[in-house]
Amino acid sequence: MTSSSPLPRYAVIGNPVAHSRSPQIHALFSTQTGKPLQYEPLLAPLDGFAATVQAFRDQGGLGLNVTVPFKAQAFELARGHLSERARLAGAVNTLWLQDGAWHGCNTDGVGLVSDLLRLGVTLIGARVLLVGAGGAARGVLQPLAEAGCAQLHIVNRSPERAHDLAAIWVAAPTTTRTRVTAGSLAEAGTLGGWNLVINATASSLQGAAPDLPSRLYAPDALAYDMMYAAAPTAFMRQATADGATRSADGLGMLVGQAAESFLIWHGVRPDAAAVLTTLRAALLAKG
Repeated sequence: MTSSSPLPRYAVIGNPVAHSRSPQIHALFSTQTGKPLQYEPLLAPLDGFAATVQAFRDQGGLGLNVTVPFKAQAFELARGHLSERARLAGAVNTLWLQDGAWHGCNTDGVGLVSDLLRLGVTLIGARVLLVGAGGAARGVLQPLAEAGCAQLHIVNRSPERAHDLAAIWVAAPTTTRTRVTAGSLAEAGTLGGWNLVINATASSLQGAAPDLPSRLYAPDALAYDMMYAAAPTAFMRQATADGATRSADGLGMLVGQAAESFLIWHGVRPDAAAVLTTLRAALLAKG
């Protein structure tokens, strides 16, 4: 069976997936770059990721963005054709067909770094606190290190997970000199404060902030939440109260990782800033 649409076919696959902004983002990229495409949300049963991907391929599908909870399964699907980013992240959020096989990459960290640079953050030599030790945190370690961060300290509610993630990174074959350490949430502080504190947990989705100690922020530090909302998130409010000079949510990261996927698929890098402006306006209008 093949798709009835003459346009190149792409999708975002997840469960749930109806809330995803990826179709809107890629439609804006398509208009901006003059690259026509069909892009849709694709709901997969929790036990039916591989079958859903195969059906999508049979219908002419060429590429997929992968969201929760399927990034690890996407990694396995493309295990023989993984980018270095994907190998170090242990997860795939972008799939594409090449020479009859699925290839995989992880663009989350690139999206984060591009947004931090847009916000004027100096990453070379930066001291960074990464809150959370799940897939979101693992996916951004390499790009942050490659951007020149001097120290990455991973803290988590379950400190053993933070130590495990740090150990995986230390054992990985990388050429960066970034010092990676780990500890509990209570061990998040450092003398002089952090230049950048990133919330890689989903706490803001529940309207809560991580249980962090106070006095975490160096002068002119940025607090960055990977989640996004129309109003400042619980983590952003916590950071402001604790003395963070600036705070930002993860909408720019979302657009940035999508732009990297678009580049992989179509060979053209779209203007992420213009699309971010459109999405932010729409989010505030609904707010």
